[in-house]
Amino acid sequence: MARRQMVRPGGRSTRVQQAVHNAVRELEAETGRDALTVPLIAQRAGVTPSTIYRRWGDLQELLSDVAVERLRPDTAPGDHGDLSADLTAWAEQFLDEMASPAGRAYIRDALLGDPDGSNAGQCSAYAAEQIDVVLARAAGRKEDAPDVETVLDRVVAPVMYRVLFRPEGLDSAYARGLVGRLLGADGVGDD
Repeated sequence: MARRQMVRPGGRSTRVQQAVHNAVRELEAETGRDALTVPLIAQRAGVTPSTIYRRWGDLQELLSDVAVERLRPDTAPGDHGDLSADLTAWAEQFLDEMASPAGRAYIRDALLGDPDGSNAGQCSAYAAEQIDVVLARAAGRKEDAPDVETVLDRVVAPVMYRVLFRPEGLDSAYARGLVGRLLGADGVGDD
Protein backbone atom coordinates (compact mmCIF):
# COMPACT_ATOMS: atom_id res chain seq x y z
CA MET A 1 0.00 0.00 0.00
CA ALA A 2 1.15 3.53 -0.66
CA ARG A 3 0.77 4.48 2.97
CA ARG A 4 4.14 2.93 3.94
CA GLN A 5 5.95 4.56 1.04
CA MET A 6 4.67 8.03 1.95
CA VAL A 7 6.12 7.96 5.48
CA ARG A 8 9.08 10.30 5.84
CA PRO A 9 12.19 8.79 7.44
CA GLY A 10 13.55 10.29 10.63
CA GLY A 11 11.98 12.49 13.28
CA ARG A 12 8.62 11.71 14.81
CA SER A 13 7.77 9.11 12.18
CA THR A 14 10.81 7.02 13.09
CA ARG A 15 10.11 7.37 16.81
CA VAL A 16 6.50 6.24 16.32
CA GLN A 17 7.59 3.26 14.22
CA GLN A 18 10.17 2.23 16.84
CA ALA A 19 7.71 2.62 19.71
CA VAL A 20 5.03 0.59 17.93
CA HIS A 21 7.46 -2.14 16.81
CA ASN A 22 8.85 -2.37 20.36
CA ALA A 23 5.32 -2.58 21.75
CA VAL A 24 4.45 -5.42 19.38
CA ARG A 25 7.59 -7.37 20.33
CA GLU A 26 7.10 -6.81 24.07
CA LEU A 27 3.40 -7.67 24.08
CA GLU A 28 3.93 -10.70 21.89
CA ALA A 29 6.52 -11.99 24.37
CA GLU A 30 4.25 -11.24 27.35
CA THR A 31 0.82 -12.27 26.10
CA GLY A 32 1.33 -14.19 22.89
CA ARG A 33 0.53 -13.24 19.33
CA ASP A 34 -3.17 -14.14 19.50
CA ALA A 35 -3.78 -11.60 22.28
CA LEU A 36 -2.43 -8.65 20.27
CA THR A 37 -4.86 -5.88 19.39
CA VAL A 38 -4.32 -2.44 17.90
CA PRO A 39 -5.63 -0.65 21.04
CA LEU A 40 -3.32 -2.72 23.28
CA ILE A 41 -0.31 -2.02 21.07
CA ALA A 42 -1.18 1.68 20.82
CA GLN A 43 -1.45 1.99 24.59
CA ARG A 44 1.93 0.32 25.12
CA ALA A 45 3.55 2.46 22.38
CA GLY A 46 2.07 5.70 23.71
CA VAL A 47 0.18 6.50 20.50
CA THR A 48 -3.46 6.51 19.54
CA PRO A 49 -5.02 3.55 17.73
CA SER A 50 -5.82 5.91 14.84
CA THR A 51 -2.06 6.50 14.42
CA ILE A 52 -1.57 2.77 13.88
CA TYR A 53 -4.55 2.45 11.55
CA ARG A 54 -3.45 5.48 9.55
CA ARG A 55 0.11 4.22 9.15
CA TRP A 56 -0.40 0.46 8.82
CA GLY A 57 -4.06 0.01 7.93
CA ASP A 58 -4.76 -2.96 10.19
CA LEU A 59 -3.16 -5.32 12.67
CA GLN A 60 -2.03 -7.80 10.02
CA GLU A 61 -0.15 -5.13 8.05
CA LEU A 62 1.51 -3.94 11.27
CA LEU A 63 2.56 -7.50 12.13
CA SER A 64 3.87 -7.86 8.58
CA ASP A 65 5.96 -4.70 8.92
CA VAL A 66 7.39 -5.91 12.24
CA ALA A 67 8.17 -9.32 10.73
CA VAL A 68 10.07 -7.76 7.82
CA GLU A 69 12.24 -5.88 10.30
CA ARG A 70 12.86 -9.08 12.24
CA LEU A 71 13.93 -10.83 9.04
CA ARG A 72 16.55 -8.16 8.30
CA PRO A 73 20.05 -9.66 8.76
CA ASP A 74 22.02 -8.20 11.66
CA THR A 75 25.49 -8.73 10.22
CA ALA A 76 27.30 -9.28 6.96
CA PRO A 77 27.94 -12.90 5.94
CA GLY A 78 31.11 -14.40 7.34
CA ASP A 79 34.31 -14.62 5.32
CA HIS A 80 35.48 -18.24 5.31
CA GLY A 81 38.17 -17.91 2.66
CA ASP A 82 36.52 -19.03 -0.56
CA LEU A 83 33.21 -18.87 -2.40
CA SER A 84 32.11 -22.40 -1.60
CA ALA A 85 32.75 -22.05 2.14
CA ASP A 86 31.22 -18.55 2.29
CA LEU A 87 28.08 -19.46 0.36
CA THR A 88 27.65 -22.75 2.21
CA ALA A 89 27.93 -21.07 5.61
CA TRP A 90 25.47 -18.37 4.53
CA ALA A 91 22.98 -20.91 3.12
CA GLU A 92 23.14 -23.06 6.27
CA GLN A 93 22.49 -20.02 8.48
CA PHE A 94 19.71 -18.76 6.19
CA LEU A 95 17.98 -22.14 6.25
CA ASP A 96 18.40 -22.45 10.02
CA GLU A 97 16.89 -19.00 10.64
CA MET A 98 14.03 -19.33 8.15
CA ALA A 99 13.11 -22.90 9.18
CA SER A 100 13.02 -22.10 12.90
CA PRO A 101 9.56 -21.70 14.43
CA ALA A 102 10.19 -17.97 14.86
CA GLY A 103 11.47 -17.61 11.29
CA ARG A 104 8.46 -19.42 9.86
CA ALA A 105 6.11 -17.21 11.89
CA TYR A 106 7.88 -14.07 10.67
CA ILE A 107 7.66 -15.27 7.07
CA ARG A 108 3.93 -15.97 7.43
CA ASP A 109 3.34 -12.56 9.02
CA ALA A 110 5.44 -10.77 6.42
CA LEU A 111 3.43 -12.34 3.60
CA LEU A 112 -0.05 -12.19 5.17
CA GLY A 113 -0.03 -8.43 5.60
CA ASP A 114 1.54 -7.71 2.23
CA PRO A 115 -1.21 -6.92 -0.27
CA ASP A 116 1.11 -5.15 -2.73
CA GLY A 117 4.12 -7.47 -2.44
CA SER A 118 6.45 -4.80 -1.07
CA ASN A 119 7.34 -6.77 2.07
CA ALA A 120 8.15 -9.88 0.07
CA GLY A 121 10.30 -7.69 -2.16
CA GLN A 122 12.11 -6.27 0.85
CA CYS A 123 12.78 -9.74 2.25
CA SER A 124 14.11 -10.82 -1.14
CA ALA A 125 16.32 -7.73 -1.22
CA TYR A 126 17.80 -8.68 2.17
CA ALA A 127 18.84 -12.08 0.80
CA ALA A 128 20.15 -10.54 -2.43
CA GLU A 129 22.25 -8.02 -0.48
CA GLN A 130 23.78 -10.80 1.62
CA ILE A 131 24.53 -12.91 -1.45
CA ASP A 132 26.03 -9.90 -3.21
CA VAL A 133 28.51 -9.52 -0.32
CA VAL A 134 29.55 -13.16 -0.69
CA LEU A 135 29.90 -12.87 -4.48
CA ALA A 136 31.81 -9.58 -4.28
CA ARG A 137 34.32 -11.24 -1.94
CA ALA A 138 34.69 -14.09 -4.42
CA ALA A 139 35.26 -11.62 -7.26
CA GLY A 140 37.89 -9.87 -5.12
CA ARG A 141 39.67 -13.22 -4.77
CA LYS A 142 39.38 -13.72 -8.56
CA GLU A 143 37.07 -16.71 -8.13
CA ASP A 144 34.49 -17.59 -10.77
CA ALA A 145 31.03 -17.03 -9.33
CA PRO A 146 27.42 -17.16 -10.45
CA ASP A 147 25.32 -13.99 -10.40
CA VAL A 148 22.98 -13.03 -7.57
CA GLU A 149 19.82 -14.05 -9.46
CA THR A 150 21.20 -17.53 -10.08
CA VAL A 151 21.93 -17.98 -6.36
CA LEU A 152 18.44 -16.71 -5.52
CA ASP A 153 16.89 -19.16 -7.98
CA ARG A 154 18.96 -22.19 -7.07
CA VAL A 155 19.56 -21.78 -3.32
CA VAL A 156 17.13 -19.28 -1.78
CA ALA A 157 14.01 -20.24 -3.75
CA PRO A 158 14.19 -23.97 -2.93
CA VAL A 159 14.91 -23.20 0.72
CA MET A 160 11.90 -20.89 0.96
CA TYR A 161 9.62 -23.36 -0.83
CA ARG A 162 10.63 -26.13 1.54
CA VAL A 163 10.37 -23.91 4.62
CA LEU A 164 6.84 -22.86 3.67
CA PHE A 165 5.44 -26.06 2.19
CA ARG A 166 7.63 -29.06 3.05
CA PRO A 167 9.65 -28.28 6.18
CA GLU A 168 10.33 -31.88 7.18
CA GLY A 169 13.92 -33.00 6.94
CA LEU A 170 15.44 -29.56 6.43
CA ASP A 171 18.97 -29.48 7.75
CA SER A 172 22.40 -28.13 6.92
CA ALA A 173 23.01 -31.05 4.53
CA TYR A 174 20.13 -29.78 2.37
CA ALA A 175 21.68 -26.30 2.21
CA ARG A 176 25.13 -27.76 1.45
CA GLY A 177 23.64 -29.85 -1.34
CA LEU A 178 22.00 -26.83 -2.96
CA VAL A 179 25.25 -24.88 -2.90
CA GLY A 180 27.23 -27.89 -4.13
CA ARG A 181 24.89 -28.38 -7.09
CA LEU A 182 24.98 -24.64 -7.83
CA LEU A 183 28.76 -24.43 -7.88
CA GLY A 184 29.34 -27.83 -9.46
CA ALA A 185 32.68 -29.54 -9.67
CA ASP A 186 34.34 -26.62 -11.49
CA GLY A 187 33.28 -24.03 -8.91
CA VAL A 188 30.69 -22.33 -11.11
CA GLY A 189 27.11 -23.33 -11.85
CA ASP A 190 26.30 -25.01 -15.12
CA ASP A 191 24.05 -22.16 -16.28
